[in-house]
Amino acid sequence: MNNQATQPAGQLPGYITSAVPNPKSNRAPWYKNTAPTYAGIFLWFAFWDPISRNGLSPGTLGATLMGIVIGALICHFLFFLVPGRLGMQTGLPLYIVGASTFGAMGSLIMPGLLMGVLQFGWLGVNTFYSSTALAAGFKMPGLFVPICIIFALGAAFVGLKGIQYVAKVSTYLPIIPLVVLVMGLVFYGGSAGDYKAAPAAADAASGSGVNAMLLMISAIVGFFATAGAAGVDICMSNRNKSDVSMGGIVGIIIAIVFTAGVSCIVMAGAHATGAVDSSAFQMTAALEKKLSPGLFATVMIGLTLAAFPGACFSSFIAANSFRTTMPKVNPFISVGIGAVVSIILAVTGVAGNLASVFGLIGASFGPICGAMMVDYLLSGGKWTGPRAGFNPAGWIAWVLGFIVGILPNPMIPDIVRPNVPFGLVTSFIGVDKSWSLLCVSCSPVAAFIVGAVVYLLCSKMGMRSAVVPLPAALAEATK
Repeated sequence: MNNQATQPAGQLPGYITSAVPNPKSNRAPWYKNTAPTYAGIFLWFAFWDPISRNGLSPGTLGATLMGIVIGALICHFLFFLVPGRLGMQTGLPLYIVGASTFGAMGSLIMPGLLMGVLQFGWLGVNTFYSSTALAAGFKMPGLFVPICIIFALGAAFVGLKGIQYVAKVSTYLPIIPLVVLVMGLVFYGGSAGDYKAAPAAADAASGSGVNAMLLMISAIVGFFATAGAAGVDICMSNRNKSDVSMGGIVGIIIAIVFTAGVSCIVMAGAHATGAVDSSAFQMTAALEKKLSPGLFATVMIGLTLAAFPGACFSSFIAANSFRTTMPKVNPFISVGIGAVVSIILAVTGVAGNLASVFGLIGASFGPICGAMMVDYLLSGGKWTGPRAGFNPAGWIAWVLGFIVGILPNPMIPDIVRPNVPFGLVTSFIGVDKSWSLLCVSCSPVAAFIVGAVVYLLCSKMGMRSAVVPLPAALAEATK
């Protein structure tokens, strides 16, 4: 398969030939689209409320904060920047841009259909945390299941029919979690410096400091992985590379450092003052100790309201994905089935296991982002256009990267989760157990690395399918 070969444009499926790029006249500055979109993702309380467990539980506050900074940089530079630039350059959505990495037919499945399917995992997480927050706020645990059903079905319906109405309200709702974070910092920030990790965790020589950083990086990157790939769609509205970079710096790096950093500082202070016991790592639990029952209930209701547009947006992305990849299936049926799955994940508590959920998402999209980055670099920093059929290099890279990323996941039974793949890779590349530590503690990054390296090797071996020329008008519009 010749990397430079081309095939007739007639071989392209209709979803590509009928695509209409977002025109330059519709573009806007980064602070009107990219930055607020990404910042809103990280202001979602399901991200920052439990995030401290990943670092403070095994390590010190310093190691935890270092992991947050490194994780933010990885999200921006490795997972977002290339998809964002491709979206800005072409004005086309992810399922079309991904055709250069996975092939014109393959891109409908990867990342097209996969992006839609995983949105219901996000809807399940949002439903679980929002319903838990409301039930806790009202001190009525019995409300949890009914709220799960109403929340998920409501978000699915609005995502299908009314996302434009939610957009106006969601512009102001992120102020609520911002105020809550500042409130926690006022209550506990001054005591954070007195936080003492458990003796075993505080011993840097034992490697727990490194492990705390890796676990924090893993949680952040796993949370962000799909949003990074979605940078293609988000940055279709950017004018130039500067917009993409600034949108990522403010909306990703600064937003992560602020939300996750403040939450971890608050929890460190809460532990140092004895406000919460050693097993508590949710910032809202620390706030409950300082607020009256009525005010705490108001806070939880506010956080839930602020989370609802995000749930609608997940449903909206899923609906668009299914309309493209399964045009003959009524979106009400496909999205309805997905919403039921989300409810089951929330009610059973599976969606509350963030380490597993984020690990699955990171394992799925880590190699996608890695392969896309290498494809972009090999093409001289531009979109090559779609490749024929199923591009072998992209699919091999994804399969191997996914295996490395998913095997350490707690949701995988021990009987099918051996250490053999890590040992084989370690021996093959001639390094010590550091690679195995990266695979186990920071699997989304390991999946990204494997996807990138394998795509590069496959490309050098001539395993990319031929580029299929775009119709003249579309080719001109995407230059």
